[in-house]
Amino acid sequence: MGVGATLEYFSDLLISKKGKKKKHLQTVDLKVRMDCEGCELKVKKALSSLKGVKSVDINLKQQKASVTGYADAKKVLKKARSTGKKAELWPYVPYNLVAHPYVAQVYDKKAPPGYVRGSENPAITGMSPVEEQYTTMFSDENPNACSIM
Repeated sequence: MGVGATLEYFSDLLISKKGKKKKHLQTVDLKVRMDCEGCELKVKKALSSLKGVKSVDINLKQQKASVTGYADAKKVLKKARSTGKKAELWPYVPYNLVAHPYVAQVYDKKAPPGYVRGSENPAITGMSPVEEQYTTMFSDENPNACSIM
Protein backbone atom coordinates (compact mmCIF):
# COMPACT_ATOMS: atom_id res chain seq x y z
CA MET A 1 0.00 0.00 0.00
CA GLY A 2 1.54 3.27 -1.10
CA VAL A 3 1.48 6.68 0.49
CA GLY A 4 -1.22 7.89 -1.91
CA ALA A 5 -3.51 4.98 -1.11
CA THR A 6 -3.01 5.50 2.61
CA LEU A 7 -3.85 9.20 2.36
CA GLU A 8 -6.92 8.42 0.26
CA TYR A 9 -8.05 5.86 2.84
CA PHE A 10 -7.76 8.33 5.71
CA SER A 11 -9.44 11.13 3.76
CA ASP A 12 -12.36 8.80 2.97
CA LEU A 13 -12.70 7.99 6.67
CA LEU A 14 -12.78 11.67 7.63
CA ILE A 15 -15.07 12.85 4.84
CA SER A 16 -17.58 9.99 4.68
CA LYS A 17 -20.87 10.38 6.48
CA LYS A 18 -22.39 7.60 8.56
CA GLY A 19 -24.95 5.48 6.75
CA LYS A 20 -24.19 6.94 3.34
CA LYS A 21 -22.21 5.00 0.78
CA LYS A 22 -19.93 6.78 -1.63
CA LYS A 23 -21.01 6.16 -5.22
CA HIS A 24 -18.38 5.02 -7.66
CA LEU A 25 -17.93 6.14 -11.24
CA GLN A 26 -19.40 3.44 -13.44
CA THR A 27 -20.63 2.81 -16.95
CA VAL A 28 -24.10 1.34 -17.38
CA ASP A 29 -24.87 -0.21 -20.77
CA LEU A 30 -28.49 -0.54 -21.84
CA LYS A 31 -30.24 -2.10 -24.81
CA VAL A 32 -32.93 0.39 -25.78
CA ARG A 33 -35.30 -0.10 -28.71
CA MET A 34 -34.80 3.00 -30.90
CA ASP A 35 -35.99 3.43 -34.48
CA CYS A 36 -34.86 6.89 -35.57
CA GLU A 37 -32.81 9.93 -34.60
CA GLY A 38 -35.82 11.35 -32.76
CA CYS A 39 -35.95 8.30 -30.48
CA GLU A 40 -32.20 8.57 -29.97
CA LEU A 41 -32.48 12.23 -28.99
CA LYS A 42 -35.40 11.54 -26.62
CA VAL A 43 -33.49 8.77 -24.81
CA LYS A 44 -30.27 10.80 -24.66
CA LYS A 45 -32.06 13.82 -23.22
CA ALA A 46 -33.83 11.73 -20.57
CA LEU A 47 -30.68 9.91 -19.48
CA SER A 48 -28.63 13.12 -19.42
CA SER A 49 -31.12 14.67 -17.00
CA LEU A 50 -30.31 12.13 -14.29
CA LYS A 51 -28.30 13.42 -11.34
CA GLY A 52 -24.68 12.24 -11.41
CA VAL A 53 -24.55 11.38 -15.13
CA LYS A 54 -21.35 12.63 -16.80
CA SER A 55 -21.88 11.41 -20.39
CA VAL A 56 -24.37 9.51 -22.52
CA ASP A 57 -23.31 7.72 -25.69
CA ILE A 58 -25.93 6.26 -28.03
CA ASN A 59 -25.23 3.72 -30.78
CA LEU A 60 -28.39 3.57 -32.88
CA LYS A 61 -27.17 0.69 -35.04
CA GLN A 62 -26.53 -1.59 -32.02
CA GLN A 63 -29.54 -0.20 -30.08
CA LYS A 64 -27.11 0.55 -27.23
CA ALA A 65 -26.99 3.39 -24.72
CA SER A 66 -23.89 3.80 -22.52
CA VAL A 67 -24.26 6.02 -19.47
CA THR A 68 -21.13 7.04 -17.56
CA GLY A 69 -21.37 8.69 -14.18
CA TYR A 70 -22.25 8.26 -10.53
CA ALA A 71 -25.84 7.14 -11.16
CA ASP A 72 -27.24 3.79 -10.00
CA ALA A 73 -27.96 1.19 -12.72
CA LYS A 74 -31.55 0.68 -11.53
CA LYS A 75 -32.29 4.40 -11.74
CA VAL A 76 -30.76 4.62 -15.22
CA LEU A 77 -32.87 1.69 -16.40
CA LYS A 78 -36.03 3.19 -14.86
CA LYS A 79 -35.36 6.54 -16.54
CA ALA A 80 -34.82 4.85 -19.92
CA ARG A 81 -38.12 2.98 -19.57
CA SER A 82 -39.90 6.22 -18.63
CA THR A 83 -39.38 7.42 -22.22
CA GLY A 84 -41.80 4.73 -23.39
CA LYS A 85 -39.06 2.68 -25.04
CA LYS A 86 -38.38 -0.97 -24.31
CA ALA A 87 -35.14 -1.06 -22.29
CA GLU A 88 -33.05 -3.66 -20.49
CA LEU A 89 -29.52 -3.93 -19.18
CA TRP A 90 -27.04 -4.83 -21.94
CA PRO A 91 -27.43 -8.63 -22.20
CA TYR A 92 -24.52 -9.34 -24.56
CA VAL A 93 -20.89 -10.30 -23.97
CA PRO A 94 -18.05 -10.43 -26.51
CA TYR A 95 -18.04 -13.58 -28.61
CA ASN A 96 -14.58 -14.71 -27.50
CA LEU A 97 -15.51 -14.86 -23.78
CA VAL A 98 -17.91 -17.77 -24.25
CA ALA A 99 -16.62 -21.31 -24.78
CA HIS A 100 -19.65 -22.47 -26.80
CA PRO A 101 -21.12 -19.45 -28.62
CA TYR A 102 -23.60 -21.44 -30.74
CA VAL A 103 -25.47 -23.15 -27.89
CA ALA A 104 -29.20 -22.37 -27.89
CA GLN A 105 -29.11 -20.40 -24.60
CA VAL A 106 -26.26 -18.18 -25.80
CA TYR A 107 -26.66 -17.65 -29.55
CA ASP A 108 -28.93 -14.76 -30.46
CA LYS A 109 -29.66 -13.71 -34.05
CA LYS A 110 -30.48 -10.19 -32.89
CA ALA A 111 -27.12 -9.69 -31.16
CA PRO A 112 -24.75 -7.12 -32.68
CA PRO A 113 -21.79 -8.51 -34.66
CA GLY A 114 -19.13 -9.97 -32.38
CA TYR A 115 -21.50 -10.46 -29.42
CA VAL A 116 -23.54 -13.31 -27.96
CA ARG A 117 -26.07 -13.34 -25.13
CA GLY A 118 -24.48 -13.66 -21.68
CA SER A 119 -25.20 -16.80 -19.65
CA GLU A 120 -24.73 -17.67 -15.99
CA ASN A 121 -24.60 -21.42 -16.68
CA PRO A 122 -20.99 -22.58 -16.05
CA ALA A 123 -21.44 -25.56 -18.39
CA ILE A 124 -21.90 -23.14 -21.28
CA THR A 125 -19.51 -20.34 -20.40
CA GLY A 126 -16.54 -22.49 -19.36
CA MET A 127 -14.73 -25.36 -20.97
CA SER A 128 -14.54 -28.78 -19.39
CA PRO A 129 -11.01 -29.99 -18.52
CA VAL A 130 -11.03 -32.37 -21.51
CA GLU A 131 -12.05 -29.61 -23.94
CA GLU A 132 -9.43 -27.29 -22.53
CA GLN A 133 -6.77 -29.99 -22.92
CA TYR A 134 -7.65 -30.52 -26.60
CA THR A 135 -7.81 -26.78 -27.25
CA THR A 136 -4.37 -26.11 -25.81
CA MET A 137 -2.92 -29.19 -27.54
CA PHE A 138 -3.29 -27.52 -30.95
CA SER A 139 -2.74 -23.93 -29.81
CA ASP A 140 -0.12 -21.72 -31.47
CA GLU A 141 0.73 -20.32 -28.03
CA ASN A 142 1.73 -23.75 -26.68
CA PRO A 143 5.43 -24.46 -27.44
CA ASN A 144 4.86 -28.22 -27.04
CA ALA A 145 1.83 -28.24 -29.34
CA CYS A 146 1.31 -30.69 -32.13
CA SER A 147 3.18 -29.58 -35.24
CA ILE A 148 1.07 -31.52 -37.73
CA MET A 149 -0.85 -28.43 -38.67
